[in-house]
Amino acid sequence: MSPSWWEWLASRDSLTERLIEAGHPRHFRVRLLDQRHGYPSRDEALALDLATHRLAWVREVALCLDDRPWVMARSVAPLNPSHGQHWLEWLGERSMGSWLFRQPDLERGPIEICASPGPFREAEGPWGRRSVLQHDRCTVLVQEFFQRAMVDDLGLPSR
Repeated sequence: MSPSWWEWLASRDSLTERLIEAGHPRHFRVRLLDQRHGYPSRDEALALDLATHRLAWVREVALCLDDRPWVMARSVAPLNPSHGQHWLEWLGERSMGSWLFRQPDLERGPIEICASPGPFREAEGPWGRRSVLQHDRCTVLVQEFFQRAMVDDLGLPSR
């Protein structure tokens, strides 16, 4: 893996802020692709220490610069029946990172890196990463898959 990719993949700060900074002066936007109650994959359930038959909140977005997806993201969070509406539901087309990384008690677990497009058939980038983030009683698995547009626009190596 090239050092330039390592900087993106191993970064523990807000990916949203890094994308905005790298893409300046382009317009940053979150495109909501899907948001629903669903069952996590076996791999996602394992990462969250959930039973695979337990419903979770699933959110899929494209993080875009000038309407070109730079990152495809899938977030999975356990449902807590006593809370009613899930905390991710109100985000809509806002960045989860812009809210989450302002929380003083935020803890991020280890970052896992993969060389696959993950759950997105249309994903076309070389790398992905995921980690579990916790704030207060909220836990969410965030999976981010870097896209070809980012590679091309930033002149990153293909691997």
